[in-house]
Amino acid sequence: MSDHHPRDQKKETVFSILITSDTRTEKTDRTGKLARELIEEAGHSILDFSIVPNDAEKISEWIEKAIVSDAGVIVTSGGTGIGVKDKTVDTASGLFEKTLPGFGEHFRRLSFEEVGLPGVWSRATAGVANGKLIFCLPGSKGAMRTALNKIILPGIGHMLWELNRK
Repeated sequence: MSDHHPRDQKKETVFSILITSDTRTEKTDRTGKLARELIEEAGHSILDFSIVPNDAEKISEWIEKAIVSDAGVIVTSGGTGIGVKDKTVDTASGLFEKTLPGFGEHFRRLSFEEVGLPGVWSRATAGVANGKLIFCLPGSKGAMRTALNKIILPGIGHMLWELNRK
């Protein structure tokens, strides 16, 4: 894309990141560390980074705080699978005012190319709540790298322009 249209201008965006896990700590979590590195290398900033257990109430509380914060983009990692502990997608989706089905479709296509059939099983999703973009990603480093480098970071300027235009 060119930088000739206002929607394509590269402006600093403020992110909040949530890792949902019953076992990871800030010291042991490599996916969140990668997310922070990629986001900051792209010229954006991190307002909040948190790890919460796979608990729908705690996930909902964190997202509800994030959607009234100064962050423009919320990225969650973990809880997108089909297991009984995977609560993030269901919890976040309940807060969406709009869903972005193309995000999950494209992410699964890219994941299939990278990891095969298990990439199709992801329930990765995205939506909008209170004027914030919310992306729910699987908990792996590969998923984080793919989503940020191939979808979110290249498109963030245009997405926010579309979201905020009057």
